[in-house]
Amino acid sequence: MKILLTGATGYIGKRLLPILIKNGHSVVCCVRDQKRFNPPQSLLPHIEVIQIDLLDTESLKKIPKDIDAAYYLVHSMSSARDYEILEKQSAINFREAINQTHVQHVVYLSGIINESALSKHLKSRENVEIELGKGNYAFTCLRAGIIIGSGSASFEIMRDLIEKLPIMVTPRWLNTRCQPIGITDVITCLSDSLFNTETYNQSFDIGGPDILTYKEMLLEYARSRNLKRRIFILPFMTPKLSSYWLYFVTSTSYKLAIALVNSMKVEVVCRNSKLMEILNLSPLSYKEALSRAFLKIESNEVISSWKDSLISGRLNSQISDYIKVPSFGCMSDIRKQKIDDREACLEKIWRIGGKTGWYYADWLWHFRGYLDRLFGGVGLRRGRTKQDELATGDVVDLWRVLYANKEEGRLLLFAEMKLPGEAWFEFKISGDQLSLTTTFRPKGVSGRLYWYASYPLHYIIFKGMLNELAKK
Repeated sequence: MKILLTGATGYIGKRLLPILIKNGHSVVCCVRDQKRFNPPQSLLPHIEVIQIDLLDTESLKKIPKDIDAAYYLVHSMSSARDYEILEKQSAINFREAINQTHVQHVVYLSGIINESALSKHLKSRENVEIELGKGNYAFTCLRAGIIIGSGSASFEIMRDLIEKLPIMVTPRWLNTRCQPIGITDVITCLSDSLFNTETYNQSFDIGGPDILTYKEMLLEYARSRNLKRRIFILPFMTPKLSSYWLYFVTSTSYKLAIALVNSMKVEVVCRNSKLMEILNLSPLSYKEALSRAFLKIESNEVISSWKDSLISGRLNSQISDYIKVPSFGCMSDIRKQKIDDREACLEKIWRIGGKTGWYYADWLWHFRGYLDRLFGGVGLRRGRTKQDELATGDVVDLWRVLYANKEEGRLLLFAEMKLPGEAWFEFKISGDQLSLTTTFRPKGVSGRLYWYASYPLHYIIFKGMLNELAKK
C-alpha cells in the first residue's frame, strides 16, 4: 500500500517510517524542508519525498492521487499567539487535499482530552481531530498522554530534573495524575491500527497500565537510576513561575515550558482504551518503558529527539534560508591550522559539543550557555542526540547544523543563542589545512559592540580549539 506520512522529520514520524516499510508499504514522506530529512540509506528505495507546507494549499497539490492511507503527525507548540488557529487551518487544508485522492484511511495522533477544562494546546488538538474527522475517508484518532522514550520531551525533562537536582521545590501540578505510555507501544498502536476496520471512525485513548502523578513518575525515575531524591510541593507557584522553573532547570525552551505547564495541570487518564483489546496489545509498564529508554541512550541508539525539532531553538523557517552564509554587512573571523591526520581531525569535529565538549576552554562555553539561559536562550542543556553522527537539522548545544558533509570535510552551524544579530560557525578541511570561520551579521550598534567586545575571547578560544583539533 502507498502511505502518506506527514511529520516525517518529527519525533514520532522518524520512528514510524521504518516500521511502515518493514510492513511492506511504500511511503510518501511529507516534509517542510527537504534538507532536514536524512533517512537511512536502506529506506531510500521505498520512499518518495515531497516538500509541502500545510498552510500553503498550492504545495498540497504535490500529494499523489494514488495514496491509500495517511498519517497526520503534525503538532505544534509554536510561539505564535494564534497557533491554534493555524493548526486548525492546517487540518482543514490537509483534509481538503486528501479528499481529492484515493485515500481510504487517515490516522491521527492526538492528546488525551477527557477533561472539560483543557489547556490551549490540548484544545487545539481536539479542534484538529474534529476537522480531520469530517473527511471522505475512514478516520482513526489515537489519544496519548505522556510518551516515555529516549529523546521524548517528557523523558528528557524528567532526566534533567532527576539527574541534576537531589532536592526539588516544585509546583503543585506535580500532583496531577497521568497515564504514561512507552514509545514502542505508541508506534505499535499507530502501525497496527492502519487498515484495521475495527478502528474506523473512532477515537481511542492509549496509555500504559500505570496511573501515576508526575511526582510519582519522577520518584520512580530516581529509583530506576539508584538516586535518592526529595520533592517538596509549593501550592502557591503560579503557571508563569512554574514555566520559568521548568525552563531554567531543564533543557526545554521557554515557549515549550509554557505549553507543557498549562497541559500538565490537566489530568490525562485513559477512559476508552478499547484499542489495546482490538490490537491484542499488553503495553509496557512505566518502569519497563524507562528501562528501554535507558538502554537506547547507553547504546547510543536514539533514533529521534524532540531537541532536534525547530521549536527547541530560534530557527523558525527553512534551513535553506540560512545555509548560504552572507557576506554583505557581516563581520568575519577566519583562522587556519595545518593538520597531519585528516580522518582523525574529522572524527573530532563530528563529535564536538554534547558530552565531548568544545575541546578548549569548556568553562567559557558553559558560562556563555548560562548567560544565554539567563536571557531566555537555549543554553547548553540541549546537548546533541548522537555523539558521533551529525545531520542537517540536528542540534549541537547552542547551535543548529545547517550542513554536514564528512567526505567534503565541511560542517556549518548556525547560532541559536540569544544574540544582537545572526552567527554562523564553519569548519572546513582543504588538503592539510583546517579552517574555522565565524561570520556575524550584526543588528544595529549593539550587534557591532557585541562583536568587538567578544573578539578577544574568540582569539583565545578558537586558537586553542584549532590546536586541539589538529592534534593526532
